[in-house]
Amino acid sequence: MSSGIMPPVALQMSLLLFFALGGYLLASKINQSAVVGEILLGLVVGPSVLGLITYTDFVQAIAGLGAVILMFVIGFEFKLEDLTNIKYGVIGLVGIIVPWLGGYLTAIAFGFGTGSALFIGTALTATSIAITANVLKEMCILDTEFAKAIIGTAVIDDILSLLTLSITADVAAGTVSLVDIAVVIGKQVGFLVILALIGIFFVSKMITQMDHSSIAKRYPEFVFIFAVMIAFLFAALSEFVGVSAIIGAFIAGVSFNGIDLTHSHDIAEGAEYLYIIFASVFFVSLGILVDLTALTAPVLIFIGAISVVAILTKVIGCGIPARLLGYSGRDSLAIGFGMSPRGEVAMIVALLGLNLSLIGQDIYASIVVMSILTTVVTPIAFRNWLFKAEVAACRWE
Repeated sequence: MSSGIMPPVALQMSLLLFFALGGYLLASKINQSAVVGEILLGLVVGPSVLGLITYTDFVQAIAGLGAVILMFVIGFEFKLEDLTNIKYGVIGLVGIIVPWLGGYLTAIAFGFGTGSALFIGTALTATSIAITANVLKEMCILDTEFAKAIIGTAVIDDILSLLTLSITADVAAGTVSLVDIAVVIGKQVGFLVILALIGIFFVSKMITQMDHSSIAKRYPEFVFIFAVMIAFLFAALSEFVGVSAIIGAFIAGVSFNGIDLTHSHDIAEGAEYLYIIFASVFFVSLGILVDLTALTAPVLIFIGAISVVAILTKVIGCGIPARLLGYSGRDSLAIGFGMSPRGEVAMIVALLGLNLSLIGQDIYASIVVMSILTTVVTPIAFRNWLFKAEVAACRWE
């Protein structure tokens, strides 16, 4: 700009990327996943400690883009049959019921009302696919059978969690019926099936034909821009029907898996570069979102209790069914821990409860901090316990 003054938005973006770089440096020093380093640094530079940057509308928007692009990239690693395994449905269903009961009963034990307890239980049903998928990708184990089980189950889990959220909001408002529940289930499941069929049998073929067109030969980036446009369109349509936007982006990635391009830039490779920038901002923003100064001693005790319950109920609720369905002991534990991060999904639940005045700032802060803690535990458990050998091998590839 001619004035020579950097606009606030540009300054915020520069700071976010600077802190993302700092997160990588921190992660290398403590020998942890970059996700952990970025979240911890976000916590330090956010309102909790230094107050250098706050969770503005711009930060929220960029972080949302990061989550969508991250899941678009992850989708390229999967085929549709990876997501339709009946085992994933069983693990996902039990992995919803056990955490919901654990969260609800813990909240009641701490003296919270029924409405608040319902939302706390619902927050514990969530699983952040984006966070676990990023950790698996970073550790070079995204193509393993248990990793596919985690992602497939997490997709189902996320759909069920958002369905539970819709029902919880209606129950709290006293307006729910069995007919309403059936309609919501049918609408969301049917939409996702239709979206996947459109992506695989229509859009992917359109991209292949487009690749041989004269405009693609002249502008190799044309097809990539079109594919990213479709990813965001799928994300927007998913939100419109009440499903998380990242599920729509993930389905877009799955739909484009295996497309062979001759004249155009590789879609997956191009998306990787977007992912590097925006996913880093997403993870830093999770730390920025937390304001630890608002936490009192009783709230801290509740956070400790609900965080332990959050991890144990996913490890038990997903790990035991996985073991009974034939996965090894280590893979069953990995599935349980892999489903533990609550991330942005639990934060969405907390924000809705706060906006409906069904929970207070103390519960909202508790759910946010619990989300951060469960997010940090998973990469630590993977890297330092379950998959130390695989991590070491990945470094040398």
